[in-house]
Amino acid sequence: MNPSRYLIPVRSNNPLVHCITNYVTVNDCANILLAAGASPIMSHNKHEVAELVAAANALVLNMGTIEDMEAMLVAGKEANRLQRPVILDPVAAGGTSLRLDAVHQLINEIQFTVIRGNASEIKAIAFGKKLGSGVDVSTLDQVTKENLPQAVEVASRLAQKTGSVIAVSGAMDIVTDGSQHAIVHNGSATMARITGSGCMLTSLIGAFCAGALESSFEATVAAMAAMGLSGELAEARRLENGTGNASFRTDLIDAMFNLTEHVLDRGARIEMV
Repeated sequence: MNPSRYLIPVRSNNPLVHCITNYVTVNDCANILLAAGASPIMSHNKHEVAELVAAANALVLNMGTIEDMEAMLVAGKEANRLQRPVILDPVAAGGTSLRLDAVHQLINEIQFTVIRGNASEIKAIAFGKKLGSGVDVSTLDQVTKENLPQAVEVASRLAQKTGSVIAVSGAMDIVTDGSQHAIVHNGSATMARITGSGCMLTSLIGAFCAGALESSFEATVAAMAAMGLSGELAEARRLENGTGNASFRTDLIDAMFNLTEHVLDRGARIEMV
């Protein structure tokens, strides 16, 4: 596949992406959307989210803002009614009973287009038990070449159960809709050394899915490749300049801003399995 096929509509149509996300990463999520060519709106007020969803092209719900569950439910149900893509980031879903119960309530009451999390978060949802280490993936859950088939199987079964595209981000990204599966090999280890790279990715998936209602699987693969490749470009710049993770964060956003169709298609490393 040519991932630029899904970048082009973002750049040309400037989709409005409504994000209910946490205060730690809200600025980064807004900036990655702007860098990609989309427009962000970041509102949590339960009294206006339904109206905002009607104006938006996609909705992103991030469980880092678990205190806004009522707003997420209102917005998600309205997005379903209006047939807008809805993306879920189940932050620390397996960290506490509160979060595990909340993610299952969201999945039971809202039809998600895509659920994007790390391996611990996805396994917690799939098996209904607490897993992970805070908001980070447990070392025991990390996807490797050796356990890749089992990880794909877990994600695929969850996709079939929920009717959502499941995206597992990590050293190797897994994307599945239950019948087709892709592994995205792009990325940089330094992405895990900044706050919000996963939240930024989920927001980006929202932008890519905004114009791709009939191909959310491919749009998700393209978004993950674009984010991972931007991370690689930022890492190259970090190493060249001898800088650290703070500059890397800025370089990551810059790389997305400057990403061209040709560079994305040439640099994306996508494997269908």
